[in-house]
Amino acid sequence: MLRYRDRAPACAAVIAVALLGTACSGSDPGQGARGGGAATDPTPMARLAPPGEPSDIATDLEVPWAIGFLPDGAALVTERDSGRIVRVTPGGETTPVGTVDDVAPRGEGGLLGLAVQPDAGDTPDVYVYYTAEADNRIARMTYDPQNGLGDPEVLVDGIPRAAVHNGGRIVFGPDGLLYAATGDAGDESQSQQIDRLGGKILRMTPDGDPAPDNPFDNLVYSYGHRNVQGLAWDDDGVFYATEFGQDTYDEVNVIVPGGNYGWPEVEGVGDHAGYIDPVVTWTTDEASPSGAAVAGDSLWVAGLRGERLWRVPLTGDSADPVGEPEALFTGAYGRLRAVTTVPGGSAIWVSTSNTDGRGAPRDNDDRILNVPMGE
Repeated sequence: MLRYRDRAPACAAVIAVALLGTACSGSDPGQGARGGGAATDPTPMARLAPPGEPSDIATDLEVPWAIGFLPDGAALVTERDSGRIVRVTPGGETTPVGTVDDVAPRGEGGLLGLAVQPDAGDTPDVYVYYTAEADNRIARMTYDPQNGLGDPEVLVDGIPRAAVHNGGRIVFGPDGLLYAATGDAGDESQSQQIDRLGGKILRMTPDGDPAPDNPFDNLVYSYGHRNVQGLAWDDDGVFYATEFGQDTYDEVNVIVPGGNYGWPEVEGVGDHAGYIDPVVTWTTDEASPSGAAVAGDSLWVAGLRGERLWRVPLTGDSADPVGEPEALFTGAYGRLRAVTTVPGGSAIWVSTSNTDGRGAPRDNDDRILNVPMGE
């Protein structure tokens, strides 16, 4: 059962503040019901054009976890368990360009997120989030088209690790700062502690220092999270994050600085003072949401256990920012992990995650799929 939260005026005000702050800082339809009140029809929207049919870009990858595009139109892809980073061209050529040697994969941990420094020309720095023996870390590497990746320079360490709930997504935001999603590493108590790195969204400079205007004068940007693995912004600067629930509801949240998203006190819509409710929830068998990206006026969310790609229409209304989600390609490709928008927005690339120990591998898995946007 898919649910929408009841958008109270307080939540609308929070989103409006987030928009103001950003401006200043430079296919199976789901059944809709708004949580916390009587069922109502979702926000009316024009029917969106369906996406094109997915096609293989690359195959025979080992648990591809993140996709980051380079200035030349190729992408770098992390492999969770091997520690390799592979360059994938739009034509499907794959070339290993480096390995993070101290990756220590265990369970859900390993070589996870990747972000390419924006507007840096042909030799950008590349950032990775990975699991080492004692912790999760964020590191920076140089990239050269001829020589591949240099040695990692650790910028942030001490992020708690475990066999589960390592978070791992890193992205550059529209403000030019680096954002990182961390999990509670199975210790739910730390999600509410703003001096600890687990169960948070972190925000930092490209050198790994806390952003100067962070709400708690440290790396923490928002807290009360269980396990965030998707981060994306729309064209208005609204910041979305996908989050794994425990037994009942997975979430899409609108992230604001200093926001408390309720874990472990609340899963899904709680309507508790002091906690920000999600704008969309799914049951855990419908989603287990990992990567997220914005393209074609929609938020696209990859479902692992749900084995589907969710399309969440974006309304542009700060009080009611999303329309009725639509499930696409259910069961067609198995578990889906990463979603990244192709530069220019004509398509998204989506990775499968069928070789991760929880899926049923198909011939030539895992793969990167190209999904054209509808006209």
